[in-house]
Amino acid sequence: MSSFDEMDAFEGASLSARAMAARPSPYLDDLNPAQRAAVERLDGPVLMLAGAGTGKTKALTARIVHLLMTGKARPNEILAVTFTNKAAREMKARVGRMLGQPAEGMPWLGTFHAICVKLLRRHAELAGLKSNFTILDTDDQLRLLKQLVQAAGIDDKRWPARMLAGIIDGWKNRALTPDRVPAADAGAYNRKGVDLYAQYQTRLRELNAVDFGDLLLHMVTIFQTHQDVLEQYQRWFRYVLVDEYQDTNVAQYMWLRLLAGAHRNICCVGDDDQSIYGWRGAEVGNILRFEKDFPGAHVVRLEQNYRSTPHILAAASNVIRGNEGRLGKELWTDAEGGEKVRLIGHWDGEEEARWIGEEIDAMQGGTRGMRSFHLDEIAILVRASHQMRAFEDRFLTIGLPYRVIGGPRFYERMEIRDAMAYFRLVVSPADDLAFERIVNTPKRGLGDKAQQTIQITARAHGVSLVEGARLALEQGLIKGKGGAALGQLVGDLARWGRMVEDADLSHMELAEIVLDESGYTAHWQNDKTPEAPGRLENLKELVKALEGFENLQGFLEHVSLIMDNESQDAERKVSIMTLHAAKGLEFPAVFLPGWEDGLFPSQRSMDESGLKGLEEERRLAYVGITRAEELCTISFAANRRVFGQWQNAMPSRFIDELPEDHVEVLTPPGLYGGGGMPAPGIESRAAEANVYNSPGWKRLQARQGQRGMSQPRESRNTVIDMEAVASFTIGERVFHQKFGYGAVIEIEGDKVEVAFDKAGTKKVVARFLSAKDDVPF
Repeated sequence: MSSFDEMDAFEGASLSARAMAARPSPYLDDLNPAQRAAVERLDGPVLMLAGAGTGKTKALTARIVHLLMTGKARPNEILAVTFTNKAAREMKARVGRMLGQPAEGMPWLGTFHAICVKLLRRHAELAGLKSNFTILDTDDQLRLLKQLVQAAGIDDKRWPARMLAGIIDGWKNRALTPDRVPAADAGAYNRKGVDLYAQYQTRLRELNAVDFGDLLLHMVTIFQTHQDVLEQYQRWFRYVLVDEYQDTNVAQYMWLRLLAGAHRNICCVGDDDQSIYGWRGAEVGNILRFEKDFPGAHVVRLEQNYRSTPHILAAASNVIRGNEGRLGKELWTDAEGGEKVRLIGHWDGEEEARWIGEEIDAMQGGTRGMRSFHLDEIAILVRASHQMRAFEDRFLTIGLPYRVIGGPRFYERMEIRDAMAYFRLVVSPADDLAFERIVNTPKRGLGDKAQQTIQITARAHGVSLVEGARLALEQGLIKGKGGAALGQLVGDLARWGRMVEDADLSHMELAEIVLDESGYTAHWQNDKTPEAPGRLENLKELVKALEGFENLQGFLEHVSLIMDNESQDAERKVSIMTLHAAKGLEFPAVFLPGWEDGLFPSQRSMDESGLKGLEEERRLAYVGITRAEELCTISFAANRRVFGQWQNAMPSRFIDELPEDHVEVLTPPGLYGGGGMPAPGIESRAAEANVYNSPGWKRLQARQGQRGMSQPRESRNTVIDMEAVASFTIGERVFHQKFGYGAVIEIEGDKVEVAFDKAGTKKVVARFLSAKDDVPF
């Protein structure tokens, strides 16, 4: 049976179009005018511009049912594409409920990848493959790339295979085969990226394998080079529907345009204001230029919101209005009343977490003049995963059940477990489990054989693995580079252990030294994956967490106890997640902490993408606010403590964009230090950090003669050690016990960045450097 004969076989198993056309259409009666207009406009290009909470899934599924019920299309003539399996399952279930029978007769309702797998298996030979090709997972993909990198004689420490994987994935997202990579990308991966990409694709074909990016890339290429195949699918898929169109990348966009190019019966559903995945290839421009791509397109705006209160919608709309690159719409609701969006400033992140914990406790009992909320009705949405640590610590301490959605809890993250294993060994060298975890992390050239040798030696002498490693080295059982690296680790562990008793050294400084000198920080600095910056931020947050304890031992005991006592069986829990993970979800009560410039909007995003990055950050703010149904609380801290030093934080520029009439400013007792009422204006009433250069701040500063919010409270008994500021100068020659000689290239507080002669560039604490003026530069 041919591919197309096989597809025709679906017709016999499909629902009868005539039988469905004869049925009444109660599914239309439940739609508002805009939704109904989007559903009934069946022919030609349609853009359903659907704001948050406006019932887009309902309208999209009703449109599928309407196509079937009117006899416009048979089930196998409808291509409906989603981004997630969950969305596909939900759509099938809804279609089934509307039809009154299962929707299993719709073979082309699924994710981009699921549909492209089916198509590619039918035409595998056109891509140089067999129909039983294998789809490689990420680990297999990396293993194959590592082989190619090593064969090319490339230093995989400086140019990791994971970095190459990200570059190739980016090209595939843009539908670029090796011969189509533009000249502007020729320098990628030390100017060898394009050649290795070509080798990689050749090797995949030899293995009869594809990666996930190939599924779309191969189908786009087949459609572009085999007109007969494309025309057959254009005839077959008479109606194309796409969910979350704002999240499509270039390859997905091209695939859809090719399929709909002839009949133009394409309906794209999306919200340009919720395009927040630019970092993984999504192009908001795809939805912005829909009318240009499909002249005469009918645009339907779904603006009636069924989720949130008028105050919440007004706040979200006012913030997103600051973006220039948008099609524009105005959310509204016929609901009345509700709480205003609440805005509150705190002294620091720990106090922010403490206040939110107390507020959640109060909300459960309904003691804030509002209804009581169950824990599973409450969510905390953060911009960066490292922000979760303060909330997790606080909730574990007070016994408030919580769940982390979209990732592991803070102390369960890989990089945190690795770092804490180092800390455990410093405190307790006999901790064999900790040694097993870090002995080859980062890579020290110690394979399974070397590690078995350490185990055997330790057992033979009845000692710990650390001591077993020392003995194995003494006996010459482990040699070469691996032996040298193991000797360095054993010596470092002993030295760090002695430093625990150094009265002049804080345990935060010791933690930094351990992470730096072990090479673990550098390991993630050199990692080029998108996750690496977040892991480095988590490590900084871990060091920050040490501040509340007298020593490393106390901190490790604290973490062990709270993790052991965490209730796994509590039915109701507060949800903690990133703003990205929250998309598509909704909660009665939402907390949005950390609204500070540099944190949110993210400085990294703005540095990398400029205005485009800022607009995506603003869309993220819009997504966060519109997750709230009844209560939305935005907060920020005036100070963040980084490596034991206070840093001023400027309230987010998005706070300036909140509409004053829809916001209630909460002012904790003593927040301003003075007795007078602050001047009007949201930004001035919420905070007055001394780096916040707004009109409201200037008014408040003029009225206040006492300390500002940018200073920590005296009750914290926190004194900034001015002597901690490094006394070196740029270019000065220095010496470090482990790294040797080097030259100072940057100074930041008590941290000095040094270009060491042999060890490369590293950041170290100033007190561990000695001046070497007599050494020639």
